[in-house]
Amino acid sequence: MSVLNQPLTFEGRTIPNRIVFQPMEGCDCNSDGTPSDLTVAKYENAARSGAGLIWMEANAVCPEGRTNPGQMMLTKENLPIFKDFVASLRKIASEECGINPIIILQLTHSGRQSIVPMIAYRHPIYEEKRPVTDDNIVTDEYLDTLPEKYVNSALLAYEAGFDGVDVKSCHGYLFQELLSAFDRPGRYGGSFENRTRLYLDSVRAVVAAAPEGLLVVSRLGAADMVPKPYGFGTDEKNNLDLTETDMLVAELMAAGIKMINITIGNPYYNPHINRPFRQGAYVAPETPETGLARFITVQKHLKDKFPGLTLVGSGLSYYRADLMERAEEMINLGAADLVGFGRGSIAYPMFYRDWLAGKFDVRKCCVACSKCTALMRAKCVSGCAVFNDYYKKLYKEKVACQK
Repeated sequence: MSVLNQPLTFEGRTIPNRIVFQPMEGCDCNSDGTPSDLTVAKYENAARSGAGLIWMEANAVCPEGRTNPGQMMLTKENLPIFKDFVASLRKIASEECGINPIIILQLTHSGRQSIVPMIAYRHPIYEEKRPVTDDNIVTDEYLDTLPEKYVNSALLAYEAGFDGVDVKSCHGYLFQELLSAFDRPGRYGGSFENRTRLYLDSVRAVVAAAPEGLLVVSRLGAADMVPKPYGFGTDEKNNLDLTETDMLVAELMAAGIKMINITIGNPYYNPHINRPFRQGAYVAPETPETGLARFITVQKHLKDKFPGLTLVGSGLSYYRADLMERAEEMINLGAADLVGFGRGSIAYPMFYRDWLAGKFDVRKCCVACSKCTALMRAKCVSGCAVFNDYYKKLYKEKVACQK
C-alpha cells in the first residue's frame, strides 16, 4: 500500500490517509462570516475528494481582524449554520468515500492585511505596497486582549463540530509580523521572549481551555524570506536562518502543539516563495526549483530536530504529472508525515480520489500560474481561474483588464 493511503494516529485520533486539503482562503463568505454558496461548494469538493484531513481556511477571531468583508468568521450568532455546514461535510465524506476526515478550523487575526491595517511595527518593505502610518500600530493593551478571543473562537469551533483548531502564525499576519518586531518597544517587541509572547500566550490559553478531544495545532511560517530585521527565520542577507525557528518550535511543542503545518514566505509580498509558479504577475528572482528545494530543506531540518513533531508538508501543487510521486517521496524522505495541497486542491479537487481509482488526469492539474493569488490580491473572491468558468470570467474582468 502506498504511504499516502496509510492512516496516521495523532493524539488518539485516526487520520484516514496522508492527504491534506490546505487552507485556501476564498474571500467568499457572507458578510456575517458564514459560508456562501461558493464556500460550501469548495468544501463539499474537499469532503468528496477522499482527503484524510481538511484544513479549513482563515477564520477571523474578531471583526477588526478580517482581511475583507468575505472572510470566514464563526460567532455565537452564526454557530447553528456552522454546525450544519460541518455535519454536511462529514455526511458527504462518509457516504461517498467511506471515511471520517479530520476537519481543522484555522484561527487568525489578519493584522497588517486587515480591512483597516493593524500593524506590529512600521515595515518599510511591506509598506511599499500598502502604506500605513504610526496610527496603525496596535497597542500592547489591545494585544493583551487577543488570547481570550482565540479561546472563544476555539470553543465555538468545538461546538460547531470541528475536530481541532489551528492557532495560525504565517504569511505576514499579526502573530507572524510580531516575530520580527525587533525594534518594537514594550512587552511584544525586542527580545525573542517578547516577540513570541502573544503567539505562545494564545496557544497556551487555547490548549488550557480546549475541551477533551479538541486538537490544537498550528500553521507556521518557518521563514518570511524577508531580510532581517524585517523578517523572521532569515539573516540580514535574506538567507535561511532557522535558529529562532527551532527555538519557537521547541516552545510550541512544550505548550502542547504536536502538529505543525509548514509554510514559507508571504503571499502579499513574495508569493513565488510559498507558491512557486511557472508564469505569474512578475518575474520571480529565483527558479521554482529553488523554492521547492527550500521547502524540503526546512521540513527535513524540523523533522530531524523534532522527531516527535507531526508535520504537514507543503509546496507540492507545482509538480503536476509527478504530483503523487513527489508527495510519496516527501514522506519517505522523512520531510513530512502528511502532505498538503493548496492550489492543486482547488484546481483539481478529485485528484486523490481519481488517483486511487487509476484515473488521475494530469490535464486537470494546477498549472501553477498564480491566478488564484492574483484574484485574492485584487480583492476578489478567489478560486481556480483556469479550470473553473466562474473564476476564469472573474479574472478576465477584474485582473487581466488591468494589465
